Order: sequence, then C-alpha cells, then structure tokens
Amino acid sequence: QVQLVESGGGLVQAGGSLRLSCAASGRTFSSYRMGWFRQAPGKEREFVAAISWSGGSTYYADSVKGRFTISRDNAKNTVYLQMNSLKPEDTAVFYCAASRGTVVARGGHEYDYWGQGTQVTVSS
Repeated sequence: QVQLVESGGGLVQAGGSLRLSCAASGRTFSSYRMGWFRQAPGKEREFVAAISWSGGSTYYADSVKGRFTISRDNAKNTVYLQMNSLKPEDTAVFYCAASRGTVVARGGHEYDYWGQGTQVTVSS
C-alpha cells in the first residue's frame, strides 16, 4: 500500500512558476513509476507527466512539454513537478499517482494509488 500526499499548489500569475511535491509512504518507493495528472473544472482528468522508477525515463503531455519538468528523489520518497511559464489554462487540481512497473505510463488506468490533489490556479 502506498499513500501519496501532494503539496505546493497555490495561486500564481500567468508566466509564473510553481513546484509541486508528492510525498509517498512506504519503503519501496523506488520500485514505483509515478505520474502527474490534472483535472480542470468541468473537464476530464488528463495526463500531465510521468517518470520511470529510476527517473531515467520521462514523458510529457504535448500541452506542457518544454514548460513542466518531472523528477524524483528516491531517497526522499518524493516526486516533483516543476511548472514554469504557467498559463491560465493550466488551472486545475493536480494529482500524483503511483503503480509498480518499469516503464513510464500515461494512462490513468495504469496507476493504482492516487493522492488527494492540490489546487493550482493561474490568473491572467
């Protein structure tokens, strides 16, 4: 069982930056692939970024490529999402997710554990 707790959300102006963190419980964090998803009001949850268990592979949605960076620190059981050049359309609740596996995954159905989410609001 893995418990995930996101933090770092908030209100930022367009063009600004935020760094989200997702702290995971358990001693086997390094064996989990991790992902970030988001859900805007009235919209379906969408994939944002994913990282392999080792951190050696990453994958991004086209909408955030070049602006967002996913990383992980297995010693701290934490995955990060650095978000730069934020746009109003990035406003959403951001969720981190985890599952056992060796390759990055971008489908929500491929993840077994989810955090409660953290709100990101970008003002214009």
